[in-house]
Amino acid sequence: MTAELVPTPAGDARITLHPAAEPRAVLALGHGAGGGVEARDLVALAAALPARGVSVALVEQPWRVAGKRLAPAPKTLDAGWTPVAERLAGTGVPLVVGGRSAGARVACRTGAATGAAGVLALAFPLHPPGRPEKSRAGELLESGLPTLVVQGGADPFGGPAEFPELPATHELVALEYGNHGFEVPKRAPLGQDELLALIVSAVGDWVLRLS
Repeated sequence: MTAELVPTPAGDARITLHPAAEPRAVLALGHGAGGGVEARDLVALAAALPARGVSVALVEQPWRVAGKRLAPAPKTLDAGWTPVAERLAGTGVPLVVGGRSAGARVACRTGAATGAAGVLALAFPLHPPGRPEKSRAGELLESGLPTLVVQGGADPFGGPAEFPELPATHELVALEYGNHGFEVPKRAPLGQDELLALIVSAVGDWVLRLS
């Protein structure tokens, strides 16, 4: 594992790279507006995918590196992400960009322009909780790249059934359990580790199909 700072117009971003021994692809993952790269799904992907030939780069936005508590506007998030993605695109293997929640939105908005081969949207915030009329589906539908959405069935930002019909380039993995943070309730027959294993398997299979 290695870490480096990358200058961006929004300040320094940090890449923590979990390298595969013989990489077939690089998966760059950004975090949400309410947390960092320690999110359970990001940690699970970084721990498991290098063994399958996928290097995982966990990317901390400049506002998190600077120790700030509140995420900036979408335009600033995009500015803090794009130079990182462009840097990772030069590794010689396909780059897949993605993230969870706000990080997924950033990847959808910028992926095509950075030379990525696909977009991974974990817990895509389809709308603010309780405000389905404030849909952000356009960002997802207009990513311009093959896109995988992984969505928990109890996500207040939009469950799988709320998504519009997706284009042929897009896939939706609907998890019966899991909230916005992919946390599993105690009453669920599926354990937390089992849900994370499903996510890791689905994401790994999809990324390798693109490579």
